[in-house]
Amino acid sequence: MKIPQIFEAKKKEGKPVLSFEIFPPKKEAALQNIDETLSLLCDLHPDFISVTFGAGGSTANNKTVEIARKIKNEYGIEPIVHLTCLHYNKEEIRSILDQLKEAGIENVLALRGDMNPNIPVKHDFHYANELVEYIKTQGDFSISGGCYPEKHLEAPDAITDIRNLKRKVDAGVDHLVSQLFFDNEVFYDFYEKTRIAGIDVPIDAGVMPVTNRAQIERMVTMCGATLPVKFQKILHKYENNKEALLDAGLAYTINQIVDLIASDVDGVHIYTMNNPAVAKRICDGIRNLV
Repeated sequence: MKIPQIFEAKKKEGKPVLSFEIFPPKKEAALQNIDETLSLLCDLHPDFISVTFGAGGSTANNKTVEIARKIKNEYGIEPIVHLTCLHYNKEEIRSILDQLKEAGIENVLALRGDMNPNIPVKHDFHYANELVEYIKTQGDFSISGGCYPEKHLEAPDAITDIRNLKRKVDAGVDHLVSQLFFDNEVFYDFYEKTRIAGIDVPIDAGVMPVTNRAQIERMVTMCGATLPVKFQKILHKYENNKEALLDAGLAYTINQIVDLIASDVDGVHIYTMNNPAVAKRICDGIRNLV
């Protein structure tokens, strides 16, 4: 099933879409535990699971397609496979898409990807919309895209970022997943601006569970998300108590999701960091809402 169909079905039920993101572990030892992680996450019955693509520009030892195939065939849940393009050429992207078609995977998330200084940039693609246009020529895929409630770090301003997003949607994106944010008002404002700009595809609100300070600070640096004062108070008060920070942080995340659902967002996409225990605590907190 393609992602837009999932959103249509959930909308008829009057419920938001709930989805997870996972990543292929880099270490072989951790990779051996991915089956248990998948089993526990799939037991929570998400509507779909996105699988990030391997680091850098090498397809060697990349387990993304294998994991996505397992999610679809063994657990009956739709996967979305991330594709990045800065470090890949058209031939390499076509090869990956052929693997997806062979595996019966219909959904891809088209991203430019971050620059890796250790790997040469290929020059077939410079922006995500170019990747989207190419994927459209390679098969009947549903193509998702990323969006930034607080604008992309490289965009000069929010208006320019929205225009770039519209260009991506016009190229063929039929579903968007937002970068993480901690202030719902930021997302609501962004959502309204996308509608004014003529972007009418479903938009997932991306939520990062608060589990430890270092992780959050690293992600904030990478994506530019701002921290509300009440969130900063949690980090400051419990920075030396890991268990208390986890409890308080997950309470914040659950409250954030409850507010998003009450405000009728299209869907909530949880960045699980491959932690099914955290995902379960969140799902337990919103069990009757989705």
